[in-house]
Amino acid sequence: MSIMQLTQTIHIMPSPQVRSRKRPVQQTLPGMELEMSTPPQVTNRQIAEVLSGIADLLETQNSNPYRIQAYRNAARGVLDLAEPAAQILARGEELPLAGVGDRLRAHINELVQMGTVTFQNGLLMQTLPQGVRALMAIEHIGPYTAIRLYEELDIDSPEKLLRAAQQQRIRQLTGFGTRSEARLQEAAQRLMKEKRPQRSLSVVA
Repeated sequence: MSIMQLTQTIHIMPSPQVRSRKRPVQQTLPGMELEMSTPPQVTNRQIAEVLSGIADLLETQNSNPYRIQAYRNAARGVLDLAEPAAQILARGEELPLAGVGDRLRAHINELVQMGTVTFQNGLLMQTLPQGVRALMAIEHIGPYTAIRLYEELDIDSPEKLLRAAQQQRIRQLTGFGTRSEARLQEAAQRLMKEKRPQRSLSVVA
């Protein structure tokens, strides 16, 4: 289940639908009207750069590694095409890209047609390390905070979080302070107390 989902749009050239906001041009004599300029064609290199950039962005956000690799494979495939992708799509043909799914092909087509691409990036619970998920069970800790604690301080449990707070190591991270460290320490203590097994009372006959 997705726990965070963002939508981003990348522009590599103005959309052909966007009209200029300049003042209207004065009327000209018949036959001297301004010709409609043809929008520049998106090159294979531009497509590959966008796809590679999306892969890098997803990687920094700890997204699904298979999805990251798919974008990189698609970028390499576009660069290896024998002719511009725009010309292939203009003929109504499918791009000869092995292993590229329908959604990624739709992104490439959007890039060629509009000069922009809109994609969703987020963190999927099942792709996160077990230690990160353990930290997210603690109050005040979201996915990105959990990832930072896990990667920068090697914290993967409430016990390690408590110990790091007691050693005043959390406050040394950028964006954290004494108050946030104390709040996380209290939250870790509460969770540990809740998980502590209760002693059972047995009656001896």
